Amino acid sequence: MDDVAACTNVLFEIAEAMDAAAYDTLESLLEHAALIDGASGSVLAKGGAAAVAHFRSIVKVHPDGTWRTKHVTTNPIVAANDDEATIRSMYTVFQQTETLPMQAIIAGRYHDTLRRIDGTWRLVERRYFADLIGDLSNHLTFDL
Repeated sequence: MDDVAACTNVLFEIAEAMDAAAYDTLESLLEHAALIDGASGSVLAKGGAAAVAHFRSIVKVHPDGTWRTKHVTTNPIVAANDDEATIRSMYTVFQQTETLPMQAIIAGRYHDTLRRIDGTWRLVERRYFADLIGDLSNHLTFDL
C-alpha cells in the first residue's frame, strides 16, 4: 500500500472506531495524537488515554453501546513525504437514535498531521473545525 492510501486509512480507522465506541482501538490509534479545537487552538487531549477520557466525558453512549453515529470522512487532500504527512479532509456525522430520525448532526473539517513511527503511519495531531451544526442533543453532553 502506498503512503497516501496508508495515511488515508488511518482517518477511516479512527472514524470506524468512534462509531463503534471501540475505546481500546481509539486509545491505540490516538496513542501519539494531540486533539485540538481548530477555532480556539485549545488542546482537548494529548495521547490515547486522554483522548478516550475526553470522548467518554463528552459523547453519549446509547443502549446498544455505540454513539449511534456514522462519521463520514471525505475529500482528503494529502501531502506526504518519507516520514510526515498532512491531510485536510471534511467530515459529516450522521446520527439516528430512538428519538432522532437519521440526519446529519454536524459537518466540518479535520486538519491532520501523521508521522511514520516504527514503520507505521500514526496520527500525531488533529485539529477539529465545526462548520455546520445541527441537532447534537443525542450526541454530546454539552451544547456546542
